[in-house]
Amino acid sequence: MTDNSKFGFGTNAIHAGQEPDPTTGAIMTPIYQTSTYVQESPGTNKGYGYARGKNPTRVALEKCIAALEGAEFGLCFSSGMGAMDAVCKLLRPGDEVITGDDLYGGSYRMFTKIFANYGIKFHFVNMTDASNIKNFINKNTKLIWAETPTNPTMQIIDIAACAAIAKENNLILAVDNTFASPYLQNPLKLGADIVMHSVTKYLGGHSDVVMGALVTSNKEIYDQLYFILNSCGANPGPMDSFLVLRGIKTLHVRMDRHCFNGRKIAEYLKTHPKIEKIYWPGFPDHPNHEIAKKQMKDFGGMISIVLKGADLKETFRVASSFKVFSLAESLGGVESLINHPATMTHASIPKEDRERVGVVDNLLRLSVGIENVEDLLEDLKQALK
Repeated sequence: MTDNSKFGFGTNAIHAGQEPDPTTGAIMTPIYQTSTYVQESPGTNKGYGYARGKNPTRVALEKCIAALEGAEFGLCFSSGMGAMDAVCKLLRPGDEVITGDDLYGGSYRMFTKIFANYGIKFHFVNMTDASNIKNFINKNTKLIWAETPTNPTMQIIDIAACAAIAKENNLILAVDNTFASPYLQNPLKLGADIVMHSVTKYLGGHSDVVMGALVTSNKEIYDQLYFILNSCGANPGPMDSFLVLRGIKTLHVRMDRHCFNGRKIAEYLKTHPKIEKIYWPGFPDHPNHEIAKKQMKDFGGMISIVLKGADLKETFRVASSFKVFSLAESLGGVESLINHPATMTHASIPKEDRERVGVVDNLLRLSVGIENVEDLLEDLKQALK
């Protein structure tokens, strides 16, 4: 087996977990479109018995994502929410979870509308100061769930500080690394136990796949998560796995352009007369900017803006006026997207809760793509006129 640790990120993005097909020499991992595998005698399945448990195309992808995060083990799921669901199934009734007060709406919905019904208690805490976590730890606490940067106000959470608290109290720290991607941030290296990705976003990168992933270097945690995946069946198909393998091969190149374009656009919007507030962790005055500099390679292509004095009608007008940016949910694709969190990605969060952390009705979230940045700037100019 290839030692991925001796290679750089770009080399692993192209090669990790992938070998030429032993039958034909095909350089691309085949799409093993099969539901089952022939066994010479009962129990001699060479690791593959039924495709819900394992598929060679998916295994190659899992190894690749694990290598990019510096992890020992990887698991892929049919969606990011499927991956989150598996982590929550590590818990038992009466357990408690500490998580952020700025959180993807789907995560909030899963915590409050699904797992809270099974007797699991969730504390939504301002985690920008990691010491706040300590105030909510008790004998029932089992998991810290962190996003960083957060969706959509780009809060920066100190992963190493959270990891120290987790280890001191024998807790699991799971980090949603979707906004950063493994190219910009590696939470396991900062002490996290589990890293989650909505693979749909930057890893896939082309808005043509829905998938999730978990990585860990803890064998016990991996075994539990694999048992959940195999038992509950939230596994992705081989075609989707193939598409993500192909997408990952350009992840490092795409992320460099996302970051370049993101910086140019953030700098333009920072002084725009129609913008009341901008959230982008690359600015020195962004809260926890120094932590972002320490734990991230660059600051990414996600930006949120608050329109100055805009009511909902004017916010909708602006959101619908773009010609290059597309009004759509999701993020991380090669094309630029604009999103209205209050009515789209975060609609499941009660108004008073989301507004408390800044997700107001006149906030728009931009996923800056890899188009010519001049075209994106012109598009912003005409939409904000």
